Amino acid sequence: MSLSTSPAATPTPELPDSMRVSVLRVPSAADGNAGSEAPNQLSVDERPLPQLAPNEVLVRVAAVGVCGSDVHYFRHGRIGQFVVEEPLVLGHEASGTIAAVGAAVDPVRIGQRVSIEPQKPCRRCEQCKQGRYNLCPDMAFYATPPVDGAFAEYVAIESDFAHAVPDTVSDEAAALMEPLSVGIWACRKAGIGPGQRVLVAGAGPIGVVIAQVARAFGASTVYISDIAQDRLDFAARHGATHTLHASQPVDGLGVDAFIDASGAPSAVRAGIRAVAPGGRAVLVGMGAEDVELPVGVIQNREIWLTGVFRYANTWPTAIALVAEGKVDLDVLVTHEFGLGQVREALDAGQEPGALKAMVQPWR
Repeated sequence: MSLSTSPAATPTPELPDSMRVSVLRVPSAADGNAGSEAPNQLSVDERPLPQLAPNEVLVRVAAVGVCGSDVHYFRHGRIGQFVVEEPLVLGHEASGTIAAVGAAVDPVRIGQRVSIEPQKPCRRCEQCKQGRYNLCPDMAFYATPPVDGAFAEYVAIESDFAHAVPDTVSDEAAALMEPLSVGIWACRKAGIGPGQRVLVAGAGPIGVVIAQVARAFGASTVYISDIAQDRLDFAARHGATHTLHASQPVDGLGVDAFIDASGAPSAVRAGIRAVAPGGRAVLVGMGAEDVELPVGVIQNREIWLTGVFRYANTWPTAIALVAEGKVDLDVLVTHEFGLGQVREALDAGQEPGALKAMVQPWR
């Protein structure tokens, strides 16, 4: 299912009639394999180009980052209430070049390099009107069933969610504005400002991005914890001022904000205990559905506790942080693959030293 099935705009002559896409198929009752050991399948298929609504643009995809959610859909066929019930294109961290525009979009945008904000809110509900469009109940989000994502040669997106990037920003960094937006949203929710002390749990790509954003927002001290020493060493070079093995106690840190990017219940509990009175705790990592929390600590210290679900109005800040050299996204890229190697890209995260795998559809 594409983001739009509206009548196509006048096609650009040099565009092909079809495109290649990487498609995930999950065994189902219809093929007699539901609940069996039949593995989920990936294949490169040929599909027509997306049709454009008047306010949409067609983007020739340059780079797509592999997210943990892509891996989860591939291995398990679902994340919570979102279940893969029909063929699905994964990938939502994307960049590219505008190849065609809908009837209501200025053709001057053709040829513009963009970072894609991979969502389509309704723009009419109460959440959207309050500026919280990330909480729109009718959101269509790339690679979230049944909406197709960006492991494809071309994608369509509403024009104002195709954000122009300067030539100094690489295609890979432009794609990674999406996880950077998660970090920006988390730091905003945590109220991080100049001189503050922050604890981040989890030194994976999101944790490292959060550490960099916290420093860019003015935090003077950024602790980061993890169980893997190689990731801690990397974080120390790229954002964190202090590193802690996850086994080390953090109760007495007294930080202004704790941000969990691990999803580990033990890290969440320990991190909350590290927060000073009146501080904030923000949950980003996707872990257990239910977690036991130190309620007495939260009450007695009046700690503000909240979660993060995607982001809203973050791309201008993300682009500025990268363009000004305050956040380095290119350093996260450890693997690159073509469209026919999506399975390898999804498995790359298990390799030692792996952080972010990129799929380049035209590779």
